Amino acid sequence: MMKDDDLLRYSRHILLPDVDLTGQERLLRSHVGVIGLGGLGSPVALYLSASGVGTLTLVDDDQVDLGNLQRQIVHSEAALGAPKVESAKASLSQINVNTECHLIDRRLDSEGLAALAREVDVMVDCTDNFETRFAINRACVEARTPLVSGAAIRFEGQQMIWDPNVSASPCYACLYGDQRQTEQNCATTGVIAPLVGVIGSLLALETLKLLLGIARDHTGRLTTFDAMTNRWHSFTFKQRPDCPTCGPANAP
Repeated sequence: MMKDDDLLRYSRHILLPDVDLTGQERLLRSHVGVIGLGGLGSPVALYLSASGVGTLTLVDDDQVDLGNLQRQIVHSEAALGAPKVESAKASLSQINVNTECHLIDRRLDSEGLAALAREVDVMVDCTDNFETRFAINRACVEARTPLVSGAAIRFEGQQMIWDPNVSASPCYACLYGDQRQTEQNCATTGVIAPLVGVIGSLLALETLKLLLGIARDHTGRLTTFDAMTNRWHSFTFKQRPDCPTCGPANAP
């Protein structure tokens, strides 16, 4: 049963018919994996903690440096040189001391990703390279764990969801196949700071909707945002029968 302080803290959620007391209690029991605590992972972790998600597993093998602070709002100058997972945990504790944080300060291999995917209710991919994204996608498909994935570069952002509870939900590999695109990230091409906040907030929102069971029309869709024009676009795509990860011939 929720305490009086919790009822006050989460009152704006509880007022929502689609959340209510039952939904907030569900969030408190939930476990989310956040891989990558950079520009996207920062708002994801902050909003999930503030929203009352009970347990977060935070994964990042990097340390905070000065070049991160332009956009990675979960970190501060006081954390320079510290592991990002520890910096993030310290920031989250200032927002919601009740958030249980599990820290992984190393790069997970396929076995580690598979184990994490089996533990969490939803995985959020906030990484910045194709190899890791494909590995996370495969781990989630095999574990049948919903995956929320995002990216942001220059003035362009995108988001997509894989949900095993939706029949024939296409995965990340359905969209990109086996082709590894030319690797680009903000370290080489730049990114406007608030863009990662926009996309990261969207990832947090979609994660909460999945946890609450209120997500609608959310799979088979790539949502993009053009920060120069403030325009959103949505593109539909279907599960590929020959998908190497989730296609009927390859599905677990």
